Amino acid sequence: MRPGDLLMLAAIFAIMYFLLIRPQQKKMKEHKAMIEAIRRGDQIVTQGGMVGKVTKVRDDGELDVEIAEGVKVRIIQATVAQVISKTEPAANA
Repeated sequence: MRPGDLLMLAAIFAIMYFLLIRPQQKKMKEHKAMIEAIRRGDQIVTQGGMVGKVTKVRDDGELDVEIAEGVKVRIIQATVAQVISKTEPAANA
């Protein structure tokens, strides 16, 4: 293996890191922060495409979501794809 080959291999790894690995890590970090910020009253979209309103946030990584009037399902927090509307925290009185 020539010294130029080693330099080329290092350059390819650096390009792969900055174009693929780093953006993916950033996206995962943002998704985790979004999931941790979910609270009761938020309207969410799951990865399956269901839209619903969070009725309860459980400690074990699950959410109770109302997808229709009187129809509640329990989902895993990690399956939340997007938060459509956030609720404002209650004012301290």
